[in-house]
Amino acid sequence: MAMSISVILSLLLTLLVSFSSVTSDSVDDSFLQCISSHSQNHSKPISEFVLAKNTSAYSSVFQSSVRNLRFLNTSTTKPEFIITPFNESHIQAAIVCAKAYDMQIRIRSGGHDYEGLSYVSEEKFVLIDLVNLRSISIDIEKESAWVESGATLGEFYYKIAEKSNVYGFPAGSCPTVGVGGHISGGGFGTIFRKYGLAADTVIDAKIVDVNGRILDRKSMGEDLFWAIRGGGGASFGVIFSWKVRLVQIPPSVTVFKVAKTLEQGASKLLQKWQRIGDKLPEDLFLHAATEVVNASSNNNKTIRVSFDSLYLGEAGKLVPVMQDNFPELGLKLENCTEMSWIQSVLYFAGFSTSESSELLLNRTAQSKGFFKAKSDYVKEPISETGFEGLYKKLLEAETSGLILTPYGGKMSQIQDSETPFPHRRGNIYKIQYMVTWDKEEETEQHLRWMRSLYSYMAPYVSKSPRAAYLNYRDLDLGRNKNGNTSFAQASVWGLKYFKNNFKRLVKVKTETDPSNFFRNEQSIPVFS
Repeated sequence: MAMSISVILSLLLTLLVSFSSVTSDSVDDSFLQCISSHSQNHSKPISEFVLAKNTSAYSSVFQSSVRNLRFLNTSTTKPEFIITPFNESHIQAAIVCAKAYDMQIRIRSGGHDYEGLSYVSEEKFVLIDLVNLRSISIDIEKESAWVESGATLGEFYYKIAEKSNVYGFPAGSCPTVGVGGHISGGGFGTIFRKYGLAADTVIDAKIVDVNGRILDRKSMGEDLFWAIRGGGGASFGVIFSWKVRLVQIPPSVTVFKVAKTLEQGASKLLQKWQRIGDKLPEDLFLHAATEVVNASSNNNKTIRVSFDSLYLGEAGKLVPVMQDNFPELGLKLENCTEMSWIQSVLYFAGFSTSESSELLLNRTAQSKGFFKAKSDYVKEPISETGFEGLYKKLLEAETSGLILTPYGGKMSQIQDSETPFPHRRGNIYKIQYMVTWDKEEETEQHLRWMRSLYSYMAPYVSKSPRAAYLNYRDLDLGRNKNGNTSFAQASVWGLKYFKNNFKRLVKVKTETDPSNFFRNEQSIPVFS
């Protein structure tokens, strides 16, 4: 009896699915065999550092350092394999085999990429998660350290403090940020006005390049060494270790926080802060942060501005400095708290300074949620009228906030071309805009609001280009298409992050990775 059309189609579909599954399985097996044959160090079985989608640990490892829940939904393209190397030969094997099987690579050290580019791709890809490469070797006598890219800032700070209470490192205040991404994008923190960026301290690095070679500063050459210190390491290879200078810190530092609402005169204080924040002594860091308060009552909803400070010295010296420069804040000795540098790390991370510094070893983020961020640089104080409009915009989104970070000090003494990070002299402060939400269905609403806020701020911030900070990644600025973006097309976003350094970055990229293997939606392109 003749089979019906529907039965035939059903059989064909079954055969196609079976063939696809067999083909996929054979590719997976071949890829695993490739990794095994190219890994020089066989002390670990392949199952301990290569996870396929069908393995039990795959999901938990993938989710472990996803910080922005926007990129954890079911429609997100997941990596074909997650590779968690224990040594550099595992990285070499991952690169060689990803190239052989036409898969992209994404590199994750801490997962804080604001747009998820360290673990999400629109193309078929392999994720190299550096979580197992986090050894830290500190040499206090030589005032330096080797730190592997998978270590977090919190782990690094803890290890420094274990060795000495008078040394530190100028990097960010969030302890779960991965060292690798942070340094390669610049990396600023509470002591950068005194010591510069994390990238400014780098004296050597180790990278696996597109050909699977392990290079240090001497063998990679000064052009590539320049590029990875602020130009975004993932465009050039897998940087797995950094040698950095440590900086001397006094045994006692001082913090204070003064918070005022608009009704208490916060706007006038912010106007004054704009004019003096970047001119304060470089030992003094005083940033301003906004938040919406009393949001449960529409009649009383307002903006509160907090002035948070870290001073590299004792309170008795800080108070006169503040009285001379910013008497309107009304700082008194009783507002100040003296502590060790490592306690100040806890303080700015949101922990109690009486708690153990071992909290910094926890790699799990304190909170995860949906968020969108942007950045701006300010060269001239914003008018009171400009701020009044800004406050109205912020009150529209109750979970929004700004962080205004003062520049000046050491940042004005370093040439724009010293590293790819160009935002030095001439900036009085940087703004980070942030909005958070709890439910996926609210995403588009909050993205529209953030873009509206950004549009409102255009007249008040840097221009030609309107500058942005690479570590506050923002795909609204523009994106590469399928890895074939031209220099002109990429300049739309590239000049915002890198200004006049962008062309040199493209030149280095073209010389070191001419096939543009290491690419993402905002990677450095090649000259075509």
